[in-house]
Amino acid sequence: MFKDRLSPSRLAISFSLIAICAVSYGLFINSSPKQSTTEESSQHYNTPVAIPDQLEFAGEKISLENFDVRESLDRELLVNSYFQSQTILYLKKSKRYFKVIEPILKKNNIPDDFKYLSVAESGFQEKITSPAGAVGLWQLMKKAAIENGLEINLEVDERYHIEKSTEAACSYLNRSYRHYGNWINVAASYNAGISGIKRQTELQDSKNYFDLLLNDETARYVYRILALKLIMENPEKYGFKVTEEEKYPDLAYKEVELKGSVLNFAEYAHDHGINYKILKYFNPWLRQSYLKNPTRKSYLIKIPDPGMRSFNRGKN
Repeated sequence: MFKDRLSPSRLAISFSLIAICAVSYGLFINSSPKQSTTEESSQHYNTPVAIPDQLEFAGEKISLENFDVRESLDRELLVNSYFQSQTILYLKKSKRYFKVIEPILKKNNIPDDFKYLSVAESGFQEKITSPAGAVGLWQLMKKAAIENGLEINLEVDERYHIEKSTEAACSYLNRSYRHYGNWINVAASYNAGISGIKRQTELQDSKNYFDLLLNDETARYVYRILALKLIMENPEKYGFKVTEEEKYPDLAYKEVELKGSVLNFAEYAHDHGINYKILKYFNPWLRQSYLKNPTRKSYLIKIPDPGMRSFNRGKN
């Protein structure tokens, strides 16, 4: 009836094995590295974040002594500090995108701080489209994009072109600045429109963004840009350590002029030593697998440098 009962010799062996395991486990625990203390770690997963004593945006001072301003900024700092995976991606992508954005802002006399507006808009996602139909790095609506010089049709959408969309955003920002004369209202107008902020300043008899009662999205918008500026300018202060080596590298490429039509961009890509996916990665503004180009307009196609991306035409 008890055929599975252990004999005394087997019991002794079993207890010996248990003892050996217990000792080994104890040695493992004692030899494991001790958990870092709060002082040794820059992470602050369960603590408030620091609010600076002074803050400027585009050279304009922000009155942090007002409780509503401090608390609104605190909210966005908390949201972006504790959404670690997203903010780490922002930091890793920043080198690649800011290298393109910064000189275009400078050329158009737009303060450098507006590069953080592009992060607030798209998070460096060139191909993103909002539910309202805003597209690209700067989240431009079709009408605004065309008004600011971009080509949009079935085959080409330059809202996906990082350099040209940045130029278009600069055109809008300069027009808004001519209207308001201060950069904080310009930033707010990028979300609510020039007429939208103008209507509220007139209704509420105040030209100060921080004194206006606005819809929730626009009320949070400038504070989000400010929070991103603070975190990305001084990431370690907010618990982030991303080395220069860990940031995504620049993508080297050459530009090839295209004046005619292309029947098949897959073949075009192969002729240039790359695949269709990489061609579209570097040129997301090309919206079809072909380009008719009946007016023979000149376009510059980005082709990555040889060796940067290997190409395999096989099945695997």
